[in-house]
Amino acid sequence: MGARACPRPMGRKRGPESERRRPWLVRDMSASQALGAASDLGQGGCRRAWVELLAGRVKRQKLGPEGEQKVRESAVRLLRSHLNLGDLVLEVEGPPGKQLCLSRLIDYDGPGAHIDLSSSLIGSALRDQAAQLGVPAAVLCSQVVASGLVRVCEADAVPPPKVLLTPDQRKKLSSLFEIAQNLLAQSMFSRLSFCQELWKVQNSLLLEAVWRLHVQSIVSLQELLESHADSQAVVAWLSRDLRLLCEQTEAPCKHADVARAMLADFVQMLVSRGFQKNADVRGTVDPEWMSQVAVAVLERMLASALEALAAGIQEGSAAHKAVSCWFGVFSGHMYGSIISTESPKRFFCHTLTQILTHKPVLKVSDAVQMQREWSFARTPPLLSGLYRRLFVILSPEELVGHLQEVLETQEVNWQHVLSCVSTLVICLPDAQQLVNVRIEALPAYPAGALWTALCCRPARVPAARLRVGRHPGPEDWVSRLLTHAFESCDLDSMVLAFLVARQAALEGPAAFPSYAAWFQAAFGSARGFHGSSKKALVFLFKFLSDLVPFEAPRYLQVHILHPPLVPSKYRTLLTDYVALARTRLADLKVSVENMGLYEDLSSAGDVTEPRCQAAQDVEKAIMVFEHTGKIPAAVLEASIFRRSYYLSHFLPALLTPRVVSTRRRERGAGSAERGVPVGVSPKSCLSSQLPRVPDSRAALIESLRRADKIPPSLYSTYRQACSTVGEKKPEDAASQREVEPSCKEEPLGLLTTALRELRASVTDPTQRDALLAQMAVISEQLRSALGLGEDDSDFEGAPVQLSVRAPKLQPWEQRVVDLLLTSFCQNLMAASSVAPPDRQGPWAAHFVRTLCRRRLLPALLSRLCQLLHHQGPSLSASHVVGLAALAVHLGESRSALPEVHVGPPTPARGLPVPELFDILLPCRTQESSALCLKFCTAAISYSLCKFSPQSRDISYSCLSPGLIKKFQFMVFRWFSEARDPPSWEDPASSPWRPLCLPSVDWQRAALCLWKQRTLRELLKQEGLHLTYRDWLQLELEIQPEVDSLSDTERQDFHQWAIHQHFLPAPSATGGCDGDLEVACATLVDVLMDFCQSSRSYDHSENSDLVLGGCTGNRDIFSRLQEMAADLEQGPAPLGHAAPRGHFLFGVFCRRLQALARGWDVASRLQRQQELLMCKRILLGLPPSVLVGSPRLEQLAAPDCDDFFHLVNSELGLLNACSRSRDPSLAADLTLTACQTQCPLLLTSALLWWPHLEPELHRRWRRCSQSPLPAELRRLQEARHFARSVLSPLAAPPTPGPAWLCAAALHFVIRRAGKESIRWELGQLDGQGEELLVFLFFFSLMGLLSSHLTPQAAGSLKPLDVCAEVLGCLQRKRVSWLPLFQLTETDAGLGRTLLRLAPDHQVRLLPLAFYSLLSYFDEDALLQEDAFLHVAVNMYLKLVGLFVAGETGAVWTLAHGGDLQAQGDPVSLITNARLFLLQSIPRCPKRSFSDVAELLGASADCDPEVRAALLSRQQAVLDPDLYQAPRLF
Repeated sequence: MGARACPRPMGRKRGPESERRRPWLVRDMSASQALGAASDLGQGGCRRAWVELLAGRVKRQKLGPEGEQKVRESAVRLLRSHLNLGDLVLEVEGPPGKQLCLSRLIDYDGPGAHIDLSSSLIGSALRDQAAQLGVPAAVLCSQVVASGLVRVCEADAVPPPKVLLTPDQRKKLSSLFEIAQNLLAQSMFSRLSFCQELWKVQNSLLLEAVWRLHVQSIVSLQELLESHADSQAVVAWLSRDLRLLCEQTEAPCKHADVARAMLADFVQMLVSRGFQKNADVRGTVDPEWMSQVAVAVLERMLASALEALAAGIQEGSAAHKAVSCWFGVFSGHMYGSIISTESPKRFFCHTLTQILTHKPVLKVSDAVQMQREWSFARTPPLLSGLYRRLFVILSPEELVGHLQEVLETQEVNWQHVLSCVSTLVICLPDAQQLVNVRIEALPAYPAGALWTALCCRPARVPAARLRVGRHPGPEDWVSRLLTHAFESCDLDSMVLAFLVARQAALEGPAAFPSYAAWFQAAFGSARGFHGSSKKALVFLFKFLSDLVPFEAPRYLQVHILHPPLVPSKYRTLLTDYVALARTRLADLKVSVENMGLYEDLSSAGDVTEPRCQAAQDVEKAIMVFEHTGKIPAAVLEASIFRRSYYLSHFLPALLTPRVVSTRRRERGAGSAERGVPVGVSPKSCLSSQLPRVPDSRAALIESLRRADKIPPSLYSTYRQACSTVGEKKPEDAASQREVEPSCKEEPLGLLTTALRELRASVTDPTQRDALLAQMAVISEQLRSALGLGEDDSDFEGAPVQLSVRAPKLQPWEQRVVDLLLTSFCQNLMAASSVAPPDRQGPWAAHFVRTLCRRRLLPALLSRLCQLLHHQGPSLSASHVVGLAALAVHLGESRSALPEVHVGPPTPARGLPVPELFDILLPCRTQESSALCLKFCTAAISYSLCKFSPQSRDISYSCLSPGLIKKFQFMVFRWFSEARDPPSWEDPASSPWRPLCLPSVDWQRAALCLWKQRTLRELLKQEGLHLTYRDWLQLELEIQPEVDSLSDTERQDFHQWAIHQHFLPAPSATGGCDGDLEVACATLVDVLMDFCQSSRSYDHSENSDLVLGGCTGNRDIFSRLQEMAADLEQGPAPLGHAAPRGHFLFGVFCRRLQALARGWDVASRLQRQQELLMCKRILLGLPPSVLVGSPRLEQLAAPDCDDFFHLVNSELGLLNACSRSRDPSLAADLTLTACQTQCPLLLTSALLWWPHLEPELHRRWRRCSQSPLPAELRRLQEARHFARSVLSPLAAPPTPGPAWLCAAALHFVIRRAGKESIRWELGQLDGQGEELLVFLFFFSLMGLLSSHLTPQAAGSLKPLDVCAEVLGCLQRKRVSWLPLFQLTETDAGLGRTLLRLAPDHQVRLLPLAFYSLLSYFDEDALLQEDAFLHVAVNMYLKLVGLFVAGETGAVWTLAHGGDLQAQGDPVSLITNARLFLLQSIPRCPKRSFSDVAELLGASADCDPEVRAALLSRQQAVLDPDLYQAPRLF
């Protein structure tokens, strides 16, 4: 093995390549041996290898056992005497068959000798050489192996630096390591000597060779490192090679798995040795030394990575790959081989400490100014990824505690500290209560100096030493910092609390509320941290004042507009700070006065330009004006308190020449019109003239003009610009419009990329830990795309305004929202293909919370309105499923969302966001019902599968009760099998599974969900079960002409629902307890609610259909008629008295009593609308409803009390008939009762007698062959009497009650329309005084009706009629004053007449009394005892009406809005007062018998009238006092 087998031929040269190709057995033979071998071959012999020669000898010689042994011994001696040990240990045998294996030559028959033979041979040779040299064999063996290792490492032609071996090097090292292992087994190898030899040539060592020594248990890494005397050199060498290893690990090569294994083993060794709790004493050196080396290497690696990040490495560069690779070692799976978890935890804590304290060169003032640049989205992804890996092994409490400890004891890098806080609150939901303020009453102490702390590098933050424990929970860390700060006036704790709170607020609504909300919660109430004493206030304002030079404008604006609560006696502290902050804002050229009306104060970003903010304010103000019809309060306040911004920015943005598109806008895709500010040349405006029909903008402008909120000159300029703006060429406008959105394309592309990356994280379970980080990136890109502030989460209690009929959003907003909704739907379907909802992680909830921003949420809801309410049938199955899941997560965040004010067709009222979907998903038509069923099925299925049974309460709160009830309604309606008792589904089946199929069978999915036990448990919750009332409300919305059910199917369904399902059901579950009367009453109540709601008019423009335009209620009203007939025909209840009246009157009275009893127009219209519905329902029901249903065997009068009460209190028309064995008798008894209990019914019959008489005759002939009943004939005669009075013939005697004849005469006179009735009044001579008095009463009511409804006046003015009747009464000396003294206690006259007039007309009698003042016969009136009492009482009531504003309203109606008409209320009161003052002294003594009552009533109304009454009373009581004195 060291000899030459064949000499070179004489005279022939061989090059170095040939030398290199020869086997090691040939290269090292001596020259003499080569010559001896050559003599046997002769001059012409060819060269043969040594192995061939040996093989030839073996074949030629046939030796016995002894001969073979001798040959072996000779060969071994020959080889051992010519060995080159350095080459020997590196010899790698070739493939069998090409060379003769040495083991077969030397130890042919030995078992297993071919494995150990080479090592045995080398070991024997090394022992011989060691004996010759006089050194220990182990030392020599170590030196030889080390030399071989170095030669292998240096054999590669690739120049350094490098750390990995080539395949050929690995093959040679494998043979070398086999030899070394055998030498170790023979105790012929010294590890210490071997390590020392390696360190001599450490620059030639390759890290992979060192690692393979460790893996094959030749020399461990720890032994190798411990053998070096210079720890700094070891650290430098290992750190350098580890960095190279990281670079090559991330490089594309086929041996990357080897590099990763190497890195893992090195890191595990360093962590276990550097951070073990109990040092291993088995080493040859001090364990502390090894620990220091391991820690130093790890620290140097991290420091170099952090420095590379700070230098701004480029993605894809070698440095970026190295940093990424090293940060990857912090993955938890890398430490699986370490038995104890304490070492990795200590290592992670140490790493976090090093990050937080790395190069602490930033001052606190730098942090205050720059912290918005350190949010999670702006933190380098590598660093935020490192934070997330460190957080995995530590709990939130441990993380906060460690942060606190580091801030207490060491200098910190504020950038790393605050970026760590951002990552903490983004990636750990349990830590999101980090800034949750807990208010306590705190003492305060003298403040320290902040200026020095702000301008100097902080050594540490000792203020965070809390007395309540070493590791406070995350939910109260900031609260405790503030508590400690105010307890000891510690400045450092105050700084840290504000920095942490602001940093957390930068992360948006998904993490924390805005800074404005936090600041208000901490200092905006009496329980704030500062509210304990004056010293606390001084400390706070000193701190805020010292912050002013470094504050961003947004924070100063928050402090000014949401200041701390300060007692009035310390108000100067606040005013001084506000003055300082305003001065600073002025220096920054930011004005509080120029802030927008709806500007977001929560962001820490740059202040928006006033012109840009003004455009946003205008659109917001227009939206509020659309829904309220009033000028927004913010606009009115700005016009007074922020006039500079209002005049300079808001009004110019509002008063822009209009841009009206000539094309018809698509429904639901409206956008705000654009323009240019007033003052720009009209030729540069891209607009046309104002629209012919004023829109919301024009209406707001007009309202502001009428309120004097627009200067006339500015408004004139606006009108002039609008009239001349059409001169601009259309093509110029088009060109400028096309350029507008180009600046936003780049942010939208970045948002698209971020959303695409999110999908990969959603579908890959291994990337779930990166979801929150990716959501933060999406949030940041969303801000850029929409131009949002740093924090757009503060809703400030402002509701979202939404128009369901015509939702509006900007085109750019629609693009962004569509992109987000599409991404959500696609992500949901992709995630559902991998795992069910309960195993998809929190990505969906975080996605939805990202959408819930103050300026994005209105656009999102508007787009949902467009998609679901207007474009629902065009949505695909995946869209429906995705939007349903979105609705569930919006419900999950309902507590953080504002209310939604929904405009037409529903009332403008506040709704929680989940209940908005009830309105967006109607069930009127077949298409809308199908969409509603799909959406409800998907939403309920998702909720039941998303939340575990333990968190079922969450799923209840996420779902809108309306959606759950609509699902029950649609299942009952569409599937007849659902009406049977339920058969339970397999509990293991998932209702979500059918929705994830490529082709969704919605009916199968709905039935699958219906059979779920979990759904049945859900329906047991209060408020979620479909009740009878709910069913009626939903069924009334159905439009029969476009219903999915035919008329027959719909009738069958109604019969089942009412009589089989809800009627027998107990009331506790929403049924009727088997009471048909309850079912009817509920139906009437729901029917009236529906008919008066805007939903009933949303189907058609025709409002004259049955029951007020309710196109969906015809069949339901038919069911009411059927049930009413069943009640009428059914048997009387056993054991009970006959029922009185009808239950419907109870429903009507209850509803009418619930209405407001005001006299304003709105209240009266509402009451009239309710009465109209009552009348329409009554007219559609059997006649017996009005007057009861007496039994055939009964001859008593029907029970009409309830009907009479309703007519007396509310109604005014005739519809009275009865059914009995004797119809005439029943009718007579009923009408006789009407004379005393409901006279208004009879007067109504007389009014409409020309139309009513033919119908009465027709109906009467149908039920009886006898003549009309006597009481009906009496009405007929009264009408005939009235007509005869107007005829030339003499009038017959009054046929019945005088009031009845007077009513008939009044109606006939009004219809006749004569210029005068003096002659007709003369016809009444001899008819009795009562007739004239009653006629005067009806004339007074006609006069008051003319005031309330001017169109009621005929040719002869009602005032003239009253005057002529009054004159007739005065001529005949008939007293008419009792008409103004009517009370309900009067036995006859008073009660009857009061029931003939509505309450509001009786209240206006004083107006009628003094309207006739000029027609009074004063001399005759003064002689009546009741005159003074009536005149004063009427005057006092007239003044009361005037004070209440009723006279003004009446006069406005009567004179078409002209308050200056003759006889206006002021003139009327003035004349009445003068009349009283003149009449009181003339009244006789007997008129003052009850003057005390009048004096008490006039105490507060008219002092002069009271004085006149007192004076006259004294004169009556003591007449001598006023006589002339007798002097003589």
